[in-house]
This record gives sequence, C-alpha cells and structure tokens, in this order.
Amino acid sequence: MTATQAGQPAQDPEDGHDASRTAAGADGTVTFDPGYAGADQIDDASMTTVSETAGGGAAERIAVLRARLMTPMPGDRLWGWIGPLLVTLFAGFLRFNRLSVPNAIIFDETYYAKDAWSILKHGVEWNWLSVSSNPDYVNNQIVAGHFSNSLFQTCSGTGCGEYVVQPEVGKLLIAVGEWLFGLTSLGWRFAPAIFGTLAILVMCRVARRLTRSTLLGCTAGLLLSLDGLEFVLSRTGILDIFLMFFVLAAFAALVVDRDVSRARLAEAMVLRPTDEAGPALGIRKWRVLAGIMIGLAGGTKQDAVWYVFGFIGLCVAWDIGARRTVGLRSYVRGGLVRDGKWLLVTLGVIPLVTYVLTWMNWLVTNTGYDRDYAQGTGFNIPVLGPLYSLFNYHEQIFQFMDGLSTRHPYESQPWDWFFITRPVALYWTSYSDAAGLHPAKAGTTGPFVQEVLAIGNPAIWWMSIPAIIFCLGWWLTRRDWRAGAALLGVAAGWASWLPFVSRTKFYYYALEFEPFLIICIVLCLGLILGPASAWWVRRAIGSVLVGIYVLAVLVLFWYFYPILAGKIIPYSDWLSHMWYSGWI
Repeated sequence: MTATQAGQPAQDPEDGHDASRTAAGADGTVTFDPGYAGADQIDDASMTTVSETAGGGAAERIAVLRARLMTPMPGDRLWGWIGPLLVTLFAGFLRFNRLSVPNAIIFDETYYAKDAWSILKHGVEWNWLSVSSNPDYVNNQIVAGHFSNSLFQTCSGTGCGEYVVQPEVGKLLIAVGEWLFGLTSLGWRFAPAIFGTLAILVMCRVARRLTRSTLLGCTAGLLLSLDGLEFVLSRTGILDIFLMFFVLAAFAALVVDRDVSRARLAEAMVLRPTDEAGPALGIRKWRVLAGIMIGLAGGTKQDAVWYVFGFIGLCVAWDIGARRTVGLRSYVRGGLVRDGKWLLVTLGVIPLVTYVLTWMNWLVTNTGYDRDYAQGTGFNIPVLGPLYSLFNYHEQIFQFMDGLSTRHPYESQPWDWFFITRPVALYWTSYSDAAGLHPAKAGTTGPFVQEVLAIGNPAIWWMSIPAIIFCLGWWLTRRDWRAGAALLGVAAGWASWLPFVSRTKFYYYALEFEPFLIICIVLCLGLILGPASAWWVRRAIGSVLVGIYVLAVLVLFWYFYPILAGKIIPYSDWLSHMWYSGWI
C-alpha cells in the first residue's frame, strides 16, 4: 500500500513543502520531508531557471520540474476506478430503492414536474389550470393518473407561456425521466436520482485526485452518499441536485486541468523556453469543459454565477503558483497574461454562451412568456430580436429574485445551515393505520406518520464546522492549496447568500456547496489517519478514530432513514427523531 493510498496527505510546493524533496520507492511509496516549511519563501533553489536545472537530458529536467510542480498520482489505477464505482453502486441502490414513494407531488415538485412535462409537450412552460375552489385539482389529477391536455389553460401565442424564473436545464433533465416513465413520481424523480448518484462517483474521483489517496477518495464519496440532504434531493423532482452536480463537475475538471497543465508547463519550460514570464499554454480543454459545466449549472439555477468568479480566482492563483514554482521571475505576469487571458474565454464566454443556449426552446418557439417583447417594441432584427426579449425577461427575473421576501414556515438563514436548525419538511401526512391506506381525519394527527425531511447528517454538517475552521488555519499558515480550494467552494455557495438577509431562503440551498464541506472533512481525516511512514501505534489510533467517525455517519443515516425515505412509522417513533422544535 502506498503512502497516499493509506492516507498520506498529498503535498506540493504550494503546501509549504518542496515536492522536489520527495523520494519515490519501488513500490510507489512517496515520502516527504516534514521538517521543510517554505511556504511563500523564494530562495535561490526555487528561483533557478530551467537552463540552470540539474544536469542531464531533457527528460531528466522535465522530471525534476514535474516533481516540483505536483505529487504523483496513486499507483492503484485499477482500484482507483473499482473503489469509486462500488461506492457509487451502493449510493445508487439507496437512491433508486422505493424511488416513487411517496406517490405524491411533494414541495416544489408542483412546479418543476409540471414544467418539465410542459416542455416535453410544448417546448416551453405553459400555464396550467387554476381552480380557485380546489387549488390542488391539477396535482390530484396527475397523481391519480387522469392527466390530459385539458389541464393546460386554453390559450394562444405568448399568452400560453408561464412566467418562470429558473432556466430550463434541470427541467429538461426531469423531462427525460417523464418521457421514459410518464408523468409519474418515478418519471419526475428518475433524473435527480441519476445525477445524485453520478455526483458520488465524481466526488470519489476528485477527492482521490486532491488527496492522492483512493481510500480518502472513496471515503469522501461514501460520506456524500450517506448525507440525508443529498439523499433526499436525489429522490425529489426539484433542481438543486443538478446545480450541485454541475458545480462539482466543473470543479473536478479544474482540478484535472491543474495536474495536466503543470505537466505541460514542465515540458514547455524545457523544450520551448521563452522569456521570464514563461511559455503560453493556450486554451485548455479541461477548462473548456469546466466552462460548459458551470454554464449548465447556471442554466439550472442562476445562483451558480458566484462560482464563475470563484473559479476564475482559483485558476489565476494556481497558474501564478505554478510559474513561481518552476522558477520564473515574472510569474505574476505569466499567470495573468499568458494563462489569464484565456480564462475570459473558458470561464467567461463559454459559460455565458452555454447559459444562453439552455434557453434555446424559449428562443425558437413563439409561445414562451414575454417571447414577443422585442417585436412589440419594433425591434425585429433576426437573432438579435429574440435575444433582446430574453434580456428583458432576465431583467424581470432578477427584479423578482431581489424582491422575493415572502415569509415561509421552513425558511432559514445561511448561518443556520451548518447547525441544521431548520430542515425542510418536503412531505408530511398521518394515517390511522400502519399500511397507510386511511389518512387521518382533517385537523387531527393519526397514530402513524409518513415524512420526507430534507435534513443533513449531523455527523457531517456539525463536524464540518471545526473542519472548516481547521482548514482555514491550515491554509493561512501552510498555504495548502486543497484547503484553500475547498474553502473557496464553500464561500461561493454560502457567503454569497449573506447580503440577502430579507430574501426567502431554505436549508436545502446549501446542497450546492456540500461537496466542499466534505472535502474539508476528508482533508482532516487524512491528517488524523497519518502517513504510512508513521509509527504503527500512531497509525492504529488514527485508523480507529477515522473508522469511528465513518461508522457514526453510517449509523446516523440508518437512524434517520425512515424520515428521509418516506417510510410509514408510529407517531411516537417520528417524534423521537425530532431532536428539537426547529425540526418539526
């Protein structure tokens, strides 16, 4: 077993350790000099130009630079896929088991399940019937299987279009499930379960690359699979699971690019040296992919825009750090000009174009809400006219979002989310029998209860608080790039909500940055586990502590499973799961 497999935290020069002081044994074990802490110190060795690098041929010099720039990946390439796939299969079983339960339209499924079906039938969201005497009429008809086109309002032209504020990507994905299985609870929950499961695989792989440990990568995926919030939203036909997946996928692409571009920089420094700013690497395909992913995240919910700014800052820091590490004296200019100019394309233009393309159905049909705005103002230029209408529509959307302050019994503030003070009951009903055949009389609570509660695993969310604090100190004192990246991901998804105190917000909005919380936890677990070279007693104690923590996460998931998966349980049993009043 290599040191990285066994929990040895990955290191590179930006961690405050010179990776050129590593030694790789025949078994792939990588050891580091723990006494060297040269964070942000520029000494003669680190500023040596490539022409002065240790003698030998080009291959040797490239190897030296690569050793400075990055830690080798674990040698267990096969297990690097088998392990994550096994964790993903486990997560998939949990999410697809009883997926259609409860057979009801729960919480915001009332919007997105119907919007997806409308897109499937008409290309855009149409207005549904509104029966003032029976607000649940359409939902009841759908659940009973009595759906027909008569449930749409009679209309013509843009009068058919429903005013919606969320883009179409998530609803298009939900529509795929409805195309396969119809307008049923299985249909509108199929795509969320797929993407919630795939997120586990991406989590495993990106954490493995960050830590250089297959064990820690699989642990990260397992933690995400056992979190109640991710589990519930993977089984609910709303948009947040897609937002989280695309943000995580964009981050994963950037992490891969960090390794690939550093390997390319090492080669370019030897094979085509230039001035003191270093060689240009051009447009990088992994950053193009990241741009597409973040554009799709924005095409799910516009909240993803904050990750664009965060990821640009992350890439600039990584690029400057790489050029500094290889000894380039104009590393800031190289990072900002040689690499940074292409960020405007990969993380600026590409996400914007991707986002606009996600509105294609609205652009090419003539029944979408406000679709003919430009025509009404006399602006009839092909292509530009529809885009002008889309711009006007977005002005209305942002005005609505900025002014959204409707009070809700399950709303919460960002500072509540880590403490799980107000989870969201997506579905709750009571019955007079254990089989759930006879609902309790109106105004009464029966002896049996069925609930779907969007609540995180306390062992994850509560422990993320000290993990974040530790990672902040780790980054400030040791400049560990992984801790900094994880903290930036948390900040982009969490701190961006802080200025909007009066806006209506819910705990499940936190899902978008949960993977970064888990990365913080896993980085701490890696330090607790310790390096493979440590004294066996030290390793044994670390392994026991990590095992106890993972076991606690598993036990708490099992404990909360009945109220996560909508099982019918005795009322007294349900009440025992409500640890304090904010959970009711």
